[in-house]
Amino acid sequence: MKRTTVAVSAAALLLPLSACGGSAEAGSGSTVTVTVGYQSKTINTVTAGTLLRSLGYFEKQLNSLHDGHTYKVDWQDYATGAPITAQMTAGKIDIGSMGDFPLLLNAARGKQLGRSTHLVSVTGYNLRGGLNTVVTAPGSTLASLKDLKGKKVSTSVGSAADGTLVRALQRAGIDPDKGISKLNQQPAVGASALSSGSVDALSQFVAWPGLLAYQGRARALYDGAQLNLPTFHGVTAREDFAQQRPAVLEAFLKAQAEATDYLNAHPVAASEKVAEATSLPAEVVYLYNGAHGIATFDPAVKPQLVSALKQDVSVLKAAKLTGDIDVDSFVDDQYVKKALGSTYAKRLAAAPPPAASEVWPKGSEKAVSFKSPKELLAYVAGHQAGIRASYVPDATTGTLWFADKAVWVADGDQLLPFVTAATAQDYVTAHGGARTVSYGDALERAS
Repeated sequence: MKRTTVAVSAAALLLPLSACGGSAEAGSGSTVTVTVGYQSKTINTVTAGTLLRSLGYFEKQLNSLHDGHTYKVDWQDYATGAPITAQMTAGKIDIGSMGDFPLLLNAARGKQLGRSTHLVSVTGYNLRGGLNTVVTAPGSTLASLKDLKGKKVSTSVGSAADGTLVRALQRAGIDPDKGISKLNQQPAVGASALSSGSVDALSQFVAWPGLLAYQGRARALYDGAQLNLPTFHGVTAREDFAQQRPAVLEAFLKAQAEATDYLNAHPVAASEKVAEATSLPAEVVYLYNGAHGIATFDPAVKPQLVSALKQDVSVLKAAKLTGDIDVDSFVDDQYVKKALGSTYAKRLAAAPPPAASEVWPKGSEKAVSFKSPKELLAYVAGHQAGIRASYVPDATTGTLWFADKAVWVADGDQLLPFVTAATAQDYVTAHGGARTVSYGDALERAS
């Protein structure tokens, strides 16, 4: 079963519910229905949602329990994390996946209603914050984040993208409350607003910035990795469900780990599966979920991610979206540790793959890596008719971006890509003789 629900705002999430339903996991007789809330188009959660569902790994794990029950999985698809939390605290969703800021609201709401939830695993993460991006219209005169002062900016209040916007504005010396006109909109609504010109910029989470850039409907104004603060998505489970059905939660986490291994071993095939399920272009999915994509997938609950979660609390408190949150009590990695057994320590210590330039040739089931962006450009220049997509890491943040959408700088023999014009200009200013060049010029210089 697939159900799409219009998301409520994060602020509304903290208001009392008018009614609570029965537990979604409770089944009559020997049949138990497990309800999983996920966000199909928030592709950093695919190992606990879209990809996991398409692979059927969770159902296979449940079938292997042999505990006298027949299990059914009710997959419910939402646009954001807020409605998943609302359903969890109503006892109607057992397991959900969402971004770091919504996870905190999930913790706060569960505690408020006496229906505690816990962060039990991680899906996709970026240790520098590159999963969130501020974009503007292609023809906009905005050149840097400082230019947003007094402008209209769309975001989803209470989301990780909103947190990135708030922190970035503060660093730029702009009051995030009074310095801009912020519109609280769902990602699709904000994207339309940007295209129509009713807002000047859009701050959103994966996959919206990459999608809009790929479609030629936006260009990057601020790379979230400039904050150098981890951001991630994770899996949350109701405490009562985890206590009543620990074997089921363990089965989910084992399946998630299998889906993670599949994605890491077959990034192109995984991107194609997610694209088919979501109608997102596979080229955009690969930007985030590819072999050297913006996201790294691993279910281990890394200490640096927990530390970042604690820092996020102050942002939500300042926005009056929540009070104090006991992050340590919210994080519960006992289930994922048990599910992964002896492999957990290795996953916990694993580092993201190094940044690399990649080309996805047409008709290929594997992308080709290059040692430098210049080598990639040389290849693209000689094979333009056979290229499905090409990706390069930002020279300063490492954030992967489409080669033809990047801002290029020529510095001697080097050709350096940047996600935004502002970071490219910062490099040019700091390096005498360096200058920005067009993508076409960069191709000619490399060939």
